Amino acid sequence: MARTEELGRGEATGTERSVVVGVDGSRGSSAALRWAADEARLRGARLKVVRAWHIPSVSYGAYVVLPNDFEDWGKEAAAALEEQVATVLGEVPQVPVVREVREGPAAKAILDAAEGADLVVVGSRGRGGFSGLLLGSVSSQVAHHAHCPVVIVRQRG
Repeated sequence: MARTEELGRGEATGTERSVVVGVDGSRGSSAALRWAADEARLRGARLKVVRAWHIPSVSYGAYVVLPNDFEDWGKEAAAALEEQVATVLGEVPQVPVVREVREGPAAKAILDAAEGADLVVVGSRGRGGFSGLLLGSVSSQVAHHAHCPVVIVRQRG
């Protein structure tokens, strides 16, 4: 289930231009967030910032063990999203910002949020995987399956 909160100028409409960016708290996603905000401003579009979370589980044969506090994972993701947006864009962003927290795999969350978007932006590397790779699995999946142009922002340094 997605939780969406819009901040900025007025209500969003189905015909409004939008730039979607996926974030995970990493430096690479912060670079993508900065780039996407600048692009949204130039396009006169709203910025939709998406963060995914999932319930970790461990399976033992036919049994699946879930943590007791899984509801807190969504709240933690929302708080982390708020903190990253405030840190990167400041308390008063230059564009209308929609914050969306979705449960599920990151690539699917970004692709679902990007339905009807003008552009999707992701960082080249996120928190997971192998740091030596040039392209992460999420950015690769988004690039291959998005129904709009995709920009992959490579973190410098």
